[in-house]
Amino acid sequence: MATDEKPPEDDGLADWAEALLEQKSAETPTGPEPGGVLTGDASRGFSSGSGGNDAQISDINRVLDIPVLLSVELGRTKVPIKHILQLGQGSVVELDALAGEPMDVLVNGYLIAQGEVVVVNDKFGIRLTDVVTPSERLRRVSKG
Repeated sequence: MATDEKPPEDDGLADWAEALLEQKSAETPTGPEPGGVLTGDASRGFSSGSGGNDAQISDINRVLDIPVLLSVELGRTKVPIKHILQLGQGSVVELDALAGEPMDVLVNGYLIAQGEVVVVNDKFGIRLTDVVTPSERLRRVSKG
């Protein structure tokens, strides 16, 4: 099939972008559209209330390019070391999360959202269902 061929420089991001566009077209907006790097709206920045100047925008743009570790947690469990040493191929480790339960999305170990697993072109992804507000994220970080 000729449509399955991808140019060598295609890293699969086009498939994810297409899935996001499909999702956006299927949803009806209920308020202001969320923005951010993950939704492709990188042009939206912070406002300073007084209009801001180019120096402040430049400083913020430096921060926006800092890489962070984004991970999705399926669940957790505690097991004794003797059970870890007995693990082998085909072993099953039971987690505390229930099937179908929302999964935690963490950035550098801090919870920022919850979501459900999706599959796009044989790759796993996560559709965010509940996002922690920026003020709540800052409050949690300051506690830690």
